Amino acid sequence: MSENTSRPGSRPAQGAGDEPPPFRYGARMAGEIEARWQSRWEADGTFHAPNPAGSLAGGFDRMAGCPKFMIMDMFPYPSGAGLHVGHPLGYIATDVYARYLRMTGHNVLHPFGYDAFGLPAEQYAIDTGQHPAVTTERNIAAMRRQLRQLGLGHDQRRELATTDPGYYRWTQWIFLQIFNSWYDDRAGRARPVAVLVAEFASGEREPVGEANPDGLPWDELSPAQRRQVVDGYRLAYIGTELVNWCPGLGTVLANEEVTADGRSDIGNYPVYRRPMRQWMLRISAYAQRLIDDLDRVDWPESIKIMQRNWIGASDGAVVDFPVAPHEGRAQAPGAPGQEPGAAARVSVFTTRPDTLPGATYLVLAPEHPMVDQLVADRWPEGTPPAWRYPQGAPAGAGPAGAVGAYRAVAARLSDRQRTQEEPGKTGVFTGSYVINPMTGERVPAFVADYVLLGYGTGAIMAVPAHDDRDLVFARAFGLPVRAVLAPPAGWLASHSLPPGAPATRWPAAFTGEGGYLDLGVPGLPRAATLRAGTEAAAGWLASRGFGRAARSYRLRDWLFSRQRYWGEPFPIVYDSTGLPVALPDSELPVTLPEMSDFRPRPQADETSEPEPPLARAVDWANPVLDLGEGRRRYRRELNTMPQWAGSCWYYLRYLDPANTARFTGEEDERYWLVPPGAAPGDGGVDLYVGGVEHAVLHLLYARFWHKVLYDLGHVSTREPFQRLVNQGYIKADAYLDARGMYVPAGDVSAAPGGGFSYRGAPVTARAGKMGKSKKNAISPDDVYTAYGADTLRLYEMAMGPLDTDRPWRTDDIVGVHRFLQRLWRTVIDEQTGAPRVTDGPLDETAIRRLHATIKAVRRDIGAIRFNTAIARLMELGTHAAKVAAAGPGVPRALAEPLVLMTAPFAPHIAEELWAALGHPRTLAYEPFPEFDAALAAEQQVTLPVQIDGKTRFRVQVPAAAQRDEIAAAVTAHPEYARWTQGAVVARLVIVPGRIANVVTGAPAARP
Repeated sequence: MSENTSRPGSRPAQGAGDEPPPFRYGARMAGEIEARWQSRWEADGTFHAPNPAGSLAGGFDRMAGCPKFMIMDMFPYPSGAGLHVGHPLGYIATDVYARYLRMTGHNVLHPFGYDAFGLPAEQYAIDTGQHPAVTTERNIAAMRRQLRQLGLGHDQRRELATTDPGYYRWTQWIFLQIFNSWYDDRAGRARPVAVLVAEFASGEREPVGEANPDGLPWDELSPAQRRQVVDGYRLAYIGTELVNWCPGLGTVLANEEVTADGRSDIGNYPVYRRPMRQWMLRISAYAQRLIDDLDRVDWPESIKIMQRNWIGASDGAVVDFPVAPHEGRAQAPGAPGQEPGAAARVSVFTTRPDTLPGATYLVLAPEHPMVDQLVADRWPEGTPPAWRYPQGAPAGAGPAGAVGAYRAVAARLSDRQRTQEEPGKTGVFTGSYVINPMTGERVPAFVADYVLLGYGTGAIMAVPAHDDRDLVFARAFGLPVRAVLAPPAGWLASHSLPPGAPATRWPAAFTGEGGYLDLGVPGLPRAATLRAGTEAAAGWLASRGFGRAARSYRLRDWLFSRQRYWGEPFPIVYDSTGLPVALPDSELPVTLPEMSDFRPRPQADETSEPEPPLARAVDWANPVLDLGEGRRRYRRELNTMPQWAGSCWYYLRYLDPANTARFTGEEDERYWLVPPGAAPGDGGVDLYVGGVEHAVLHLLYARFWHKVLYDLGHVSTREPFQRLVNQGYIKADAYLDARGMYVPAGDVSAAPGGGFSYRGAPVTARAGKMGKSKKNAISPDDVYTAYGADTLRLYEMAMGPLDTDRPWRTDDIVGVHRFLQRLWRTVIDEQTGAPRVTDGPLDETAIRRLHATIKAVRRDIGAIRFNTAIARLMELGTHAAKVAAAGPGVPRALAEPLVLMTAPFAPHIAEELWAALGHPRTLAYEPFPEFDAALAAEQQVTLPVQIDGKTRFRVQVPAAAQRDEIAAAVTAHPEYARWTQGAVVARLVIVPGRIANVVTGAPAARP
């Protein structure tokens, strides 16, 4: 009988004239079995995991003494396109593991939910004219149906969606915990703002900050000034930050929504970089803890490296460059936070303070807040024309006009465009000079787009002799190049330079380690090593008040505002002072107003301000509230939170989703997240599975929120996820026509003579991720119809290791389907539907094979090597089929453990077979088969080893050992070297299970 198939959607074909037996396992029977067991599991609450306390505590006594385990998948977004077969890979894997753990005696929490807020849902609603709440619920229902058909054993009582007001009430509550906290550097943790206010009032801490430029004591500040000072310390604050402003769309875009040429991904509108007031979360305060605590978690090292690189810790020094008096201005005004009346200083972070004597100019990012203070009234005498931005400034423009023109051009460039390595660099002189604190020289201050505000302090000291970008800029503007380090002779020779050639002749910057030159800086010792030079320079700066040793981080604070409708509203209002006021818990949740027009309103140009859609809900936006001072009118925050907000803490809500008094129950949180005997602070979700695409942002943001909650005493662990596993991608061929457009992969056929064609025209195959946009997505519904869900589950787990990418091959599915058919007919008579089992004993071969398989399957599932576990099950299944065919049936002692071991992978057919074997209860909690170590041990055989036909020694090898394994055992034996000493081994002849013969080209030396 043929069971071939080429595409999902087609049933395995029967041979000509064959009438299948009435009880043959096929797609129709699989569908019936699967639907029946899914309904029974749901009705019986089979996968309900009891809590130790609260509304879900029923049945906890039954699990008393059982080890607990929490396993979860990364939050999916419910797309309108539905699932393709690549999406469930991780979901199946966690279900396999969870089912195995239940069978090994664990209380397993395996929840699921939907990350449903965000731009995709809103954009889809705008495009279709439907409210996002309607489309989101429809998408969730469709995804829920597809996942239910897979037989996933989730605790459905705990299902949640971020768009549920009962859920985002607590998202808002957590935001208020962050808002009402500050990071105490002395204590190394977040503390309530009330503690900070008390320290200000008692004089224990000085109220320093931009809101108190005159350094007044707390009791001399007005109430509004006090609030502003405190707001400057909060972990959630309003700051002016560079954003991607798209007036054509009327909204700020994330970096991922901006194309490489600085336009919007949607609509292709120009995008401008400009400062705007936005909500920010002070994640940078946690930078070092986020690095250090990676050592506490069991994550892939590649993910830890990605996080460390994103945080980007750099050791060096902050250097203060005093602004030099210049014509028309005796002294530049002090910068914010500097002493009143003091000369302004430009602060620079550098990892190489030892090269400060070679700094010949300074560069500030176009958006740097001190640019306006540095711009001179007129050009200093002798300013070169090239410094005045002649290619972009109006004719005859002074410093203000030239710098303004340059900044306008820079605002149209993305960070990617600004930092590209290009032959030339652009910039403009501010008309001001700063003082190099080590040399005392006046050096010009430029504005250039290759410096980003988000790096370091947004200003750099330029050392062109030892930095390639600085050298390119210096050559373009005719700036001095002064060496601090002498290159070795080899470097000079490689650039065709004589020994001692001055830096002005170098064709490239010397960026390696060399000997320090004597530059005559008073009090600065001439160091012998880079480390000593860096430390000496930092100490020199600190002792003279021009800087200090410092650690800088690439990580910037989290921009937390979106000018969108479909997101969590902020629990913030503004009073008559324009300052933010936190709403009390009694006002939560702040729900979204009902709106029919939630499209962001396009604006005229880059200078316009965004108008969030919520501004059009006038009554909602301007409520009258009693917040302790009588009924007053307030103005709501009109931005919404980003999509990341809801996914920062959902694992905590899974623990106690019905709790209306707290975001999660305290006892439940300790039970599920803290392992027995763990040190204080250790623990987290036991296993978290998801794609590597979330390696940085989602995981970093969730860790930040969790650490704030930990500092405030709301959770028990330092980290949210103790173990992380990244699943690979399922890839599939996509096909491009002559226009470079994707064509439906399902309609492509092999062309005569090779290649592929679509509707008679040649197309080009391209391997990649499966997805709707590439028209190569395969719906799991098609596979359900053709084979059943158990076949899909088994196939995806058998394709390869979980953490690697694997190609989808439709023709390969039939192999695992045949395994399930063989398992079925080994246990069930296809004509009568009755079990074909006997109570007879197993022979020694079957016993040993069974125990070896149990040992291997336990080991491989425990190590999440599902593909190798399936391979061993298939071997045992083949043996069981032979046993059944040779007699009246398969012994129960072989059939039952085979069914139980198959259950985690193909639970529906396993449940059906288990019931047919006479067990009325589900096998979900049946003990997983145990092995006898002696019986599971591989059988050994002793092979004689001959040297030129005479037996000289013997080796023991596994009975199933193949040639390579036997050869390794022979050559590793000490007698091998003894008997072949001085001989040339011509070949090694091996007959597995019988003999090994070493043939030499000369007589072997006798011992």
